[in-house]
This record gives sequence, structure tokens and C-alpha cells, in this order.
Amino acid sequence: MALKGIKVIEMMGLAPGPFCGTVLADFGATVTVIQKINLLSNVFDVMSNGKQTININLKTDKGVEILKKMCSSSDILLDTYRPGVMEKLGLGPDVLLKDNPRLIYARLSGFGQKGYFKNKAGHDINYVAMSGILSLFSKNKQPPFVPVNIVADFAGGSLLCVVGILLALLERSKSGKGQVIDCSMTEGTAYLGTWLFKSRKLPIWLGEPGTNMLDGGVPFYSTYKTKDGKFMAVGALEPQFYKNLLKGLQLSEVEYKQGVNPESCKMKFQEIFLSKTQEEWCKIFDKLDACVTPVLNIDNVDTHDCSRSRNSFYRDNDNFIVPEPSPKLSRTPGISSGRKPLPKAGENTIQILLELGYSYLEIEELISGGFIYANKKSKL
Repeated sequence: MALKGIKVIEMMGLAPGPFCGTVLADFGATVTVIQKINLLSNVFDVMSNGKQTININLKTDKGVEILKKMCSSSDILLDTYRPGVMEKLGLGPDVLLKDNPRLIYARLSGFGQKGYFKNKAGHDINYVAMSGILSLFSKNKQPPFVPVNIVADFAGGSLLCVVGILLALLERSKSGKGQVIDCSMTEGTAYLGTWLFKSRKLPIWLGEPGTNMLDGGVPFYSTYKTKDGKFMAVGALEPQFYKNLLKGLQLSEVEYKQGVNPESCKMKFQEIFLSKTQEEWCKIFDKLDACVTPVLNIDNVDTHDCSRSRNSFYRDNDNFIVPEPSPKLSRTPGISSGRKPLPKAGENTIQILLELGYSYLEIEELISGGFIYANKKSKL
């Protein structure tokens, strides 16, 4: 696997940090999650599969000493805390990179490590809002609708943090030195929208949000409800695709010219799409190159021929759908960590400390002193 041999320490946080660690784990990295001593269960933890866990009391000198020792032999530290928290613990980049100059210290936060908003709390909606991108999720001058938390948390946050880590690993292979990565979810979201920022002068964006070609303002780039209450997605931008769209809908090219009378055209499209089920429309458009596809439901997306033919998803032990790692590499493909069970709290504590050179007696003293928690049933 591409990242085999790379050791990652993930400071446990909410979804963006864990997904960043999951991507690294899926492609072969050994990821160890640092959990708090008083967090022995977390109902929101659905991304620690395939990772190791250790519970450490970082409010104690001995707990901090353990983490320092772990970082001294690791490649990456993923900091998901608010700016300044790690410094207060004595675990800031200046300290850890002095002990391990090859360490890549990746910091993932909402507004970045510096700046006016660095200490301000926020969630995905706030970061998308502050990036400028949320202003585009609107129609008829109504308040922007709330997208699910994928834009900032996972795209602008997790994935761009992974990109930063991989870039730092590549650079380290030349210089031998680690560095600090400051990944702001707000800036990451804006960066994802670079094309949107640079294309504002193009004719496709001259109208108000919701009236343009790519934001639902035209009938040939929109979604339509079907007879059975499902939906079809239409992206027939180019003339050849629009021609096939009309063919599938059995409409005249003369009467429904592209770009002419968009409102009446959309009403007609809505009327026709409501006349058949999603399955019926799929059978029609499977034979036409019209950029028309079903809107697949997240609960059964794995059953579609497109997904099945590429093995894009699998079902885990709880029968939940999980996407396979992407992109697919020809020689060193990723293997989903989700196939492995979630580790129990403190499951790997003893194993990790033994590998660091602690004796069984020292480990017992750390447990009894409340510096660590270990699930003794998992003892080697």
C-alpha cells in the first residue's frame, strides 16, 4: 500500500480530523488515535475502524511525556484541537519538531492558526459562509439553503489536509525535514471554489444566484421529480446532449429550442418527468447520451449497475453502505479501514506502550495512577 510504514498520530476530534486519518489509514498508514482518559465511549466515533486507540490523561506530566515519546518516532501528528490548545499542553510544533525534525505537524481547524477568527467557534455552515461559497446556494434572493456538512468539513478540511500531508511527505523525501501544515477549513473551501471565483466574469454567472446555467437557473441543468416520488438529474448543457434530452422526452427541437422561454420549458419538463417512474426514465436514457441520470438514494446507491460494475461500495458488518477508497491505484490500491471493527476504548494502550519501551510494571503504575486507561482484555 502506498503509505505502508507511515506512522500517524491523530488527536481525536470531530468528523473532519477522523476522516483525514481514515484516508491515510485506507492507503496503508498506521494511525493511532489519542483519546481522552475520560472518553471511554463516543457514539459519534464512526471512523476509528482500522486504527489503534490509546487513552491518555494529557492534563498530567506523565500523560504528556507518553505522547511526546510517541511523536518522537512518528511521521505525522494530526492536530484537530482549537489553536493554542496543544501549546498549552506543552505539545506545540516548536517542542515536538525539536525532538523529531522529520515530524509533519498537520493542524486542521475552522479558521486557521492565525488571524482575526482563529479562536472563534464554528461548524461547516460557518466556514462555507465565510469562504464566500455559501452565497451561491440561493435562489430568488431567498436565504442560502444549508448544504450537508461535506463542503467545508470533508472537502475543504479533511481532503485538503491530506493533500498538505502528502505534499509535506514528498518534500521531506528530498530535504529530510518535517514542517507545520496550517489547514483552515474556511480557506480550503474557498480554494475548492477557485474556478467559481475566477469565472465570475463569464456569461454563465451574470445573473443572481439561482438564475444561472450551473445553479439551477436553466431547465436543461436541473433535477425533476418522477411519478414514483424519486428524481432525475439533467445536465444536458451541450447542444448534442440537449438534442438527446428532447428525444427522450419526445419533444420537438423546433418548439423547445435550448435557452428559449426557459420558464415554460421547465414547466413542460416537470410535467413530462412526472408521467413516468424513475426506473422507466432510466431505461429510456440508458440508451441516449443526454447527461440524464437518476438521483440515487444514499441508502441503496450500491445496487445501481454503475456502482456494482466498479465495486464502488460494500456493506459493513452492520449492513451499512461504505464507499471504497478513491482514487483507485493500479499497483498500491487502498483497502477500506471500515471493514475492520471499531476498536474499544484503550484497546491498544498496552501494546503501544510496550512498543515504546515501557515495562509491564511501569504500565501498571501508569494505569493505577490514572495517567492512562487500558482495556486489559486486549493485553498482549
